[in-house]
Amino acid sequence: MTRFFESYEADPARFFDEVISKEGIPRQHYDKLLHRFGQFSLDDIKARRQIVNIFFRNQGITFTVYGVEEGIERIFPFDLIPRVVPANEWQTIEKGLIQRITALNAFLHDIYHGQKILKDKVIPAELVLGSKHFRREFVGINPPLGIYIHVTGSDIIRDGEGNYLVLEDNLRTPSGVSYMLQNRQAMKRAFPVLFEKYKIRPIENYPQELLRTLQEISPVRRNEPNVVVLTPGIYNSAYFEHSFLARQMGVELTEGKDLVVNNNKVYTRTTRGLERVDVIYRRVDDDYLDPLVFRPDSKLGVAGLINAYRKGNVALANAIGAGVADDKVIYSFTPDIIKYYLGEDPILQIVPTWLPSKPAHLKYILENLDTLVVKAANESGGYGMLIGPESTVAEQEKFAEMIVANPRNYIAQPTISLSRHPSFFNDSDIFGCHIDLRPYVLYGKTVTIVPGGLTRVALKRGSLVVNSSQGGGSKDTWVVDE
Repeated sequence: MTRFFESYEADPARFFDEVISKEGIPRQHYDKLLHRFGQFSLDDIKARRQIVNIFFRNQGITFTVYGVEEGIERIFPFDLIPRVVPANEWQTIEKGLIQRITALNAFLHDIYHGQKILKDKVIPAELVLGSKHFRREFVGINPPLGIYIHVTGSDIIRDGEGNYLVLEDNLRTPSGVSYMLQNRQAMKRAFPVLFEKYKIRPIENYPQELLRTLQEISPVRRNEPNVVVLTPGIYNSAYFEHSFLARQMGVELTEGKDLVVNNNKVYTRTTRGLERVDVIYRRVDDDYLDPLVFRPDSKLGVAGLINAYRKGNVALANAIGAGVADDKVIYSFTPDIIKYYLGEDPILQIVPTWLPSKPAHLKYILENLDTLVVKAANESGGYGMLIGPESTVAEQEKFAEMIVANPRNYIAQPTISLSRHPSFFNDSDIFGCHIDLRPYVLYGKTVTIVPGGLTRVALKRGSLVVNSSQGGGSKDTWVVDE
C-alpha cells in the first residue's frame, strides 16, 4: 500500500472491495493508480480538486434537487479516485447487457403484439397488463426497426463475492450519461499523467453514437434525418444533460411549445419557418407527451404528437410503453424472459426478489421487514424505498400497511452491501464508499455500449443509496486493457 492510502480501511471480510483483495493486497489493475496517488501530498489533491471544481462550475455541470429550500441547483458531487474495470470483467458485463437488452426488446414487441409470453403463462398476465406503464392504446403499433428501447441505463452492482448483478433497468428516459462524459474530461485535466500510464478505452464518441442510433430509426429516408431533443425545461433535474447532449450531437433542444403537429407530421418552429422533425429523443415521460391522449393538463408535450407517431411520421426514443419492462415487478421475471426469447441462461444474474402479490412471499416480507430492502415498483432516484436494517419500527409498520394495501406496487430484496471503493471526503479523509455502475446501451441497427458508464457513489459514510438526490455522487469509470 502506498503512503497516501495507508489510512484506508478496506474491511474485505464484510464488503467486496474494488481495490483491495480479501488478502489485503491491492488488485493488479489498480497498481499504477495507487502508485501515482502515493506520490501526491494533501496539497496536491486539494489543487486537483480545485481544477475539477472550476471545470464543473465553468461547464455548468449541475443537477436539481426538488424540495430543498436553500436552492434547487447544485454542482454534481464528484470523487477524484476513479474506478478501474479490467477488460475481461468488462467483456462479461457487455455480453450480459447485450443479451438482456435484446431479450427485453423482444418482450416489449411481444406484449404489444401477440402476447405469446402471457398466453404461455411464463409471466402472470395481470402483472404485465396491470403495470402502470403498460399502454393498451399502443398494442399493434410498430416502432421503426421494431425497437422500443433505444437508450438504456441498467444499474449493476457487485455482491460480497464480487459477482456482477443487475439491480434494475432504466428503459424510459435514463439519465446520467452527460456526467459520465464530463467526469472523463475533468479527470484528464486533473490527472493527465495517469492517462499515459493506462490504456483506457475512450468514451468520448457517445454523442456521435447516440446521434447515429437516433438517425437509424427515422421513419423518413434521407441523408440526415432531423433529430431534436425534447426537454421538460430548465426546472427538470436533468436539464443540464438535455442541453449538453443536444449541443454535442449538433441538434436542436426543444420544449413542447417549440413543436407543432400539422397534418400528422411534426415540425419545429425556427427563424426560417417550420422544419420537419423525423426523430424525437424525448426526455419527457409518457404521461406528459400529448395532452390530447394522456394528461390533458400537461404543458410539456405536443398536441397531436401521438397521432403522428401512430401514423409512422415521427420516431420517439424511447418508444411509448417501454416502461412496462423496467417495472421492478417485471424485473423479477427477467431470467425467464431471457430464457423464453433467446433460449439462453442469463449471463448477468439479478438480485433475489420477493413479490408481495404472492401470498407466501407476502408473509415472508412482513415477517422480515427489518432485514429487507422494499421498493415501490415504479419509483426511481432512491424514493419510495425502505432499507430495513436502517429503518425504524414506525417506518416498517408504515411500509407494511402500504404493502398490504397495494401488494402489486412493491417488491422486496435482501440487503446487499454493494461493493466498496476508496473515496475522498473533504480532500483529507479517505474511506470506503458503496458504489454501483450504470453502463449506457444504444440500440439501433446494432447494439452499442460505450466502455465504462457512470459509477455512482454513496458519499455519506455507510450509506447504500448512491442517487445524487439522496447524497450520492459519481466517479470516472476506466475500462482498461493490459
